[in-house]
Amino acid sequence: MQDSAAFASLSGALGSKTMSEDATQIVAAMTAKARAAARIVARASDAKKADALLAAAKALRAAAPTILNANAVDMEAGAANGLSAAMLDRLKLDDSRIEGITSAVEQVAHLADPVGQVIDRSERPNGLVMERVRVPVGVLAIIYESRPNVTADAAALGLRSGNAVILRGGSEAVHSNRAIHAAMVEGIVKAGLPADAVQLVPTQDRAAVGALLKAQGQIDMVIPRGGKSLVARVQDEARVPVLAHLDGICHTYIHAKADPAMAEAIAVNAKMRRTGICGSTETLLIDQDYPEPARLIGALLDAGCEVRADDMLMELDARTVPAEEADWGTEYLDAVVSAKMVSGVDEAIEHIARYGSQHTESIITNDDTAAADFLSGVDSAIVMHNASTQYADGGEFGLGAEIGIATGRLHARGPVALEGLTTYKWLVHGSGQTRP
Repeated sequence: MQDSAAFASLSGALGSKTMSEDATQIVAAMTAKARAAARIVARASDAKKADALLAAAKALRAAAPTILNANAVDMEAGAANGLSAAMLDRLKLDDSRIEGITSAVEQVAHLADPVGQVIDRSERPNGLVMERVRVPVGVLAIIYESRPNVTADAAALGLRSGNAVILRGGSEAVHSNRAIHAAMVEGIVKAGLPADAVQLVPTQDRAAVGALLKAQGQIDMVIPRGGKSLVARVQDEARVPVLAHLDGICHTYIHAKADPAMAEAIAVNAKMRRTGICGSTETLLIDQDYPEPARLIGALLDAGCEVRADDMLMELDARTVPAEEADWGTEYLDAVVSAKMVSGVDEAIEHIARYGSQHTESIITNDDTAAADFLSGVDSAIVMHNASTQYADGGEFGLGAEIGIATGRLHARGPVALEGLTTYKWLVHGSGQTRP
């Protein structure tokens, strides 16, 4: 509520200025404070940062009733505004999810500090010693939708990696985000680090996003987490580096030599465990020589999944519906899967290359040669063998919380956690050398 009061006060002081001008001034003030805080956090000790996150986790637990009340307001508004079931699932908090958020913050606190890590070291013939050392990126802007857990995850990862963070959550989670942010800041301040190390943009004016994206020299990296339209806007308008996470059009390929029981269990889990997450399988590819395709399709249908199938697979079960061309490139985030018969590993790889988003793909097979071909031939951030794509998660990778799954090729790829929020600098140690 302090954020709202501050924004109202600032808006009144600015008088007749437009909301766009207000947002620009708000962002400029926030980035200046973030830059000052970043210098402090970058030099904070491992123990200091860990203590701050443990204190933040304690504050989150204590604030659970407040957070749940705030989330109930968001859920009611979301239902009234016609949010989809998948979006409401992303938005919803309960005791278990709050405990999960809190535990993720604690896990980040216990991770090794990447700042100061020597990546490599060499000595030149002239005696100069060259070291590449991890350092924080600086000031991060995280722009996200729906999931209030991102508020805690981003704050924790940013702080632990020595960065200052500016958070801009979606309007559908505004009350939840404010409650989580307040608890995080309470813990951070108790541990002696500046409140400005983690700031939440106090306005939902879309102009604030534009101001963040154009803050050259003030923000060092922008990370979008949300739907295609958000990411597209960030990539189109950003004047600062972007660490992008596009669609999660994930594939599970059932090879001819897959164990049927394993294939069925993984396919159902990969689609239906949680349909609204980016690691959910959206397309099932089945080898034409796989012995039990009807059983596989039936298992998904029995689990409540709509199967949009190609002509060959439609013949196996009357409950399927015909797939259209658009289905192969659709991220459903719902209990819907597209399914296609392929002639082998090569066609599976070709299909993924054409329609996929380079997120996460899995092959189910007992043939090590086929698995090796798939793992080397698929150019995605995460490629799996005999595992559910639902494991595409920083916590499952042992990285603690994650800021997202990066699907690009530069800086970081796959689950982005602490190391992905650092860069490096060169340290050169001499003993009086001068260059001839």
